[in-house]
Amino acid sequence: MADVCVVNASPLIFLGATGKLDLLRLVAPRVLVPSSVPAEVRARGSTDPVAAAVDAASWLEHRPSTSSSPDAVLAWDLGGGESAVITLALESPGAVAILDDLPARRCAASLGIPVAGTLGIVLLARKAGRLPAARPMLEDLRNRGMWLSDRVLNTVLKEIGE
Repeated sequence: MADVCVVNASPLIFLGATGKLDLLRLVAPRVLVPSSVPAEVRARGSTDPVAAAVDAASWLEHRPSTSSSPDAVLAWDLGGGESAVITLALESPGAVAILDDLPARRCAASLGIPVAGTLGIVLLARKAGRLPAARPMLEDLRNRGMWLSDRVLNTVLKEIGE
């Protein structure tokens, strides 16, 4: 377990939609959210249940987004949230970046930042006994718009014995 993780919008949205936002704390006890990220979560309006779940999670530590990301991050031409997550992770030694976007994950990895995504968090929760089974949650996430191919789904479920 890391000391801190920095989370982007899509993991917040997917985990919030399934009522499992607290699974982020399996990665690290401190969960940082750059200030540019909640705007993406609230895109569907302040009455959206996911936005309400994120706002109600008092353990999420909101941090100001820096005005400029390093050139090594800017070169990847990522979205604002992804860039802010990677920049804050760079500023927080030992932080894990929680990202679902593949180019953002590659950028973070190229900079030596450990990366996890929503899928990895579900698998971690299953291994930690926080979920009786991963398949129902993964199917729920797919139904809510998370891209997860049958091949990837079946491979990861086979790895954990489901």
